[in-house]
Amino acid sequence: MNPLLHPFETPFETPPFAQIKTEHYFPAVEAALAQAREEIAKIRENPAPPTFANTAEALEAVGESLGRVLAIFFNLNNAETNPEMQALAKQISPLYTQYRNDVLLDEALFARLEALWQQKTALGLAPEEQMLLERKYKAFVRNGARLGAAEKERLREIDKSLATLALQFGDNVLAENNGFQLVIENEEELAGLPAHVCEAAAQSAQQKGQPGKWTFTLDYPSYVPFMTYAQHRPHRETLYRAFNQRGFQDNAHNNTEIIRQIVGLRHERARLLGYPTHAHFVLEERMAQNPEQVMDFLQELLRQARPAAEKEMAELRAFARQTDGLEDVKRWDYAFYAEKLKREKFQVDDQLLRPYFSLDRVVKGVFEVARRLYGLQFIENTHIPKYHPDVQTYAVEDETGKHLAVFYADFFPRPGKKPGAWMTSFRGQSCWPGHEYRPHISIVCNFAQPTPSQPSLLTLQEVLTLFHEFGHALHGLLADTQYESLSGTNVFWDFVELPSQIMENWVYEKETLDLFARHYQTDALIPADLVEKVKASANFMEGYQTLRQIGFALLDMAWHSQVPSKEVDLLAFEREAMAATQLFEEVRDTNFSTAFAHIFQGGYSAGYYSYKWAEVLDADAFAHFQEKGIFDRQTAHSFREHILSKGGSEAPMTLYLRFRGKMPDSSALLKRSGLLEKS
Repeated sequence: MNPLLHPFETPFETPPFAQIKTEHYFPAVEAALAQAREEIAKIRENPAPPTFANTAEALEAVGESLGRVLAIFFNLNNAETNPEMQALAKQISPLYTQYRNDVLLDEALFARLEALWQQKTALGLAPEEQMLLERKYKAFVRNGARLGAAEKERLREIDKSLATLALQFGDNVLAENNGFQLVIENEEELAGLPAHVCEAAAQSAQQKGQPGKWTFTLDYPSYVPFMTYAQHRPHRETLYRAFNQRGFQDNAHNNTEIIRQIVGLRHERARLLGYPTHAHFVLEERMAQNPEQVMDFLQELLRQARPAAEKEMAELRAFARQTDGLEDVKRWDYAFYAEKLKREKFQVDDQLLRPYFSLDRVVKGVFEVARRLYGLQFIENTHIPKYHPDVQTYAVEDETGKHLAVFYADFFPRPGKKPGAWMTSFRGQSCWPGHEYRPHISIVCNFAQPTPSQPSLLTLQEVLTLFHEFGHALHGLLADTQYESLSGTNVFWDFVELPSQIMENWVYEKETLDLFARHYQTDALIPADLVEKVKASANFMEGYQTLRQIGFALLDMAWHSQVPSKEVDLLAFEREAMAATQLFEEVRDTNFSTAFAHIFQGGYSAGYYSYKWAEVLDADAFAHFQEKGIFDRQTAHSFREHILSKGGSEAPMTLYLRFRGKMPDSSALLKRSGLLEKS
């Protein structure tokens, strides 16, 4: 029996992971695709005139089983994959792409939708129904419904190729990540590294069959501490080069040609649909609207950030010269000297803070923040099936005990897990007749594993990461719309980061830290003076960090807002695209694009700017919380009602104005980041 093809008889109808085997996926996808095609045929062949219910809503209901199977498969392909799963993804992804194109290029279906669209004002639809109709109609138009037969066929070919290339890109980065290790045999070469980092490296070496040695990898919990604390400069250089050569080395995992193909195919697709570039196509459905607005936004940020970053780097170089006589600070020196300078200026660093940030307590702390703001209760439920023993599972309830959602937390790295941190869902929320589902939401991170002598202890940046992803999770957990395609994080891409980024602000507040920041050995509350130092250091090197983010956004826009060359030199291309943001000399034979999974595997193509765009919104929105009190329930209720619960059911600025009562003020971001004072 294939468990994917039957109702899940589990708590809250969660996936029965223990029963699902790799060989179940392909037949389940085939069966679900066949069922979805039957549902589509009923809509297409309906003799009744098109109505909102028999066409737009009917399309929304199509493929429920397919969506469930694909969500499980692709989520596990990111968090718990293996070679068999990766090979299967390359079979399943083109099949789904073909099905999706069959639907969106179906002339009879489009004719029904277009008839509805032409009379949309006379239909008397509610706002969310209007948005559903608009989303469905535009999905067809923006995916070639008006193209001729030859162009439709070419679009099918492009989409199939893009689906395969994106998977291969991600597989190559994962292979490069897993394929590198720095093995240290001489204990003297560990100088500067905290004891817990050395202990974890020794544990890693032991697991890899090299007892008595220390192994460092490109996983963030290993890579970041090494670059930050290791005094052995040649090893820092080795690790830096390996990290920044992922996908760029002369081996089977090189992503250079894959990038050329992806950007070329995206551009060709956009031109087929009548857009000048891929960026024009993407940004039509974003708050920013077009590449010109994005570039104006980035250039204005650059104007503020560059002078501040130059001052910061001058100070850093002087510090390195003064402390170690280092005249030529390289990229692999930045984190090391920035951390030392931060400690000297603010008497605070990650090693002082980490003992107060045990993962278990931080998790309880973020849950308590959610309780105080939104009345949520996270109740651990070990009966909910898990896809890996590390995963923690919770039932989420409101203050009355009403079930709201299922929450999965997956925190530790492993070979089958992609690097980074993300939020995803196994089931979205919807609530209309016959379709009442509460969501199943997951956050996936890569934090340091516990060691024999201590629990998993987080850096301040990792605490911010957890709060960030939890903000995304709240967007899903508190979703309350009719239609799943408009629910939760199904919003404009430059709006989706608002719920996540606003959550980071709570980390710097004493009221929040007092909820969870206790020493893992003594249980002592984080000292008030340390909290003040954390707040004082919040904007340390902010100009440089802002410049770095602008550089990534400019690179993204360069790839997607111009006519690409089939023979593009990736090194020269990056150099030119990011020139205005560079404060270090180029490191030969390294390349960022070849591991830039956000834009070549994920959904951020022509959209990386959205992190900074959403920062304007989150700074302005949090200023409102600060005016009323960071745990003010009325303000929180407004944010939940107008932002978190509404998903993409209305235009994002409409929702934001309902919450804030005015347009966002960009000065809130500049003030919070300290760039006004530094520039």
